[in-house]
Amino acid sequence: MGQRSIAGRVVAAAEETLERQRHVSPIDVCVGLGWLHSRHVDNWRQGRVASLEEFLPVHGERLTELTAVLRDWAEGKGLTPSEIDYVSATRDRRRITFTKTGREAQEREWRTQWVSGDLSGGQRERIARKQAAPPDLVVVMPIKDWTCGECHGTGGLLIMDDNRPLCMTCADMDHLVFLPAGDAALTRRAKKHSRLSAVVVRWSRNRKRYERQGLLVEEPALETAEQQCLDDEDARMRRRERDKERRAGEDLTLQANFASEIRRLFPRCPADRADDIARHAALRGSGRVGRSAAGRGLDETAITLAVVASIRHVDTGYDELLMAGVPRIEARDRIRADIDRVLDGWR
Repeated sequence: MGQRSIAGRVVAAAEETLERQRHVSPIDVCVGLGWLHSRHVDNWRQGRVASLEEFLPVHGERLTELTAVLRDWAEGKGLTPSEIDYVSATRDRRRITFTKTGREAQEREWRTQWVSGDLSGGQRERIARKQAAPPDLVVVMPIKDWTCGECHGTGGLLIMDDNRPLCMTCADMDHLVFLPAGDAALTRRAKKHSRLSAVVVRWSRNRKRYERQGLLVEEPALETAEQQCLDDEDARMRRRERDKERRAGEDLTLQANFASEIRRLFPRCPADRADDIARHAALRGSGRVGRSAAGRGLDETAITLAVVASIRHVDTGYDELLMAGVPRIEARDRIRADIDRVLDGWR
């Protein structure tokens, strides 16, 4: 990779990040370049690796070049530098390093975040606080047998410390109580009132990722949060009902507009059929094309995709082909002429 190539890619990634979030750091650029994934940053913040550089595909001079290009670009745009002190998600909250060498000059470059000069002093302070805030402690519900690195016992929960697991007693966290996930208000309030808390996760074999199970908090904090939730339960219920009604109204408006666009693009489509397609495509939580950004924006391509999907399942033998074991791609090829015939009839 030549010097011009890497410089251009760094600037492009920095420009995109600045446009999106009004601040940019070397980590943001590495993510934008595809050199880092968010899970790499999470593992680093949780103290599971010695340095962030262990995840990077380039080293040494390339990393120095990256930070130099970023600094020249940022100074040329008049951005304001702000140094962030990154700490780990371990009990000791130790400072974590970016590079394998840990040289202070390099570390300072990686700790520097560049902030848009258009932001007010208060906005810059909020960004700095958010970036410097230590990540949540993470406690794991193990799915395999394990042994504590200090007492050599075991238990239902563990926390990693310097690449070794610790039980809750050895981690001085056995006084915390478990709050299962599910009640957002109770979780938020319990965490706010607890001086020490930790997110509890469990590895999902099916999804190949850690999934949140709940929170460990101090018992008095949980009791305070429960009382607060009881005190304003009626108000929160009324707010939920208002939100539900508002979302229902938004859904009806989207479906009506979606159906109107179907009738505009396909004027011979029966009115009740257009309504059915719109309801199906724009169903909240369905993940269908009507709920996408393009669908909500009534993009012509999104509208057409919804119509084609409906024709495929309603007006052709596509589903029967799938039930007979015909591969999906082959089945779509077989019924393409039928879809085109219906579309032509509706135009």
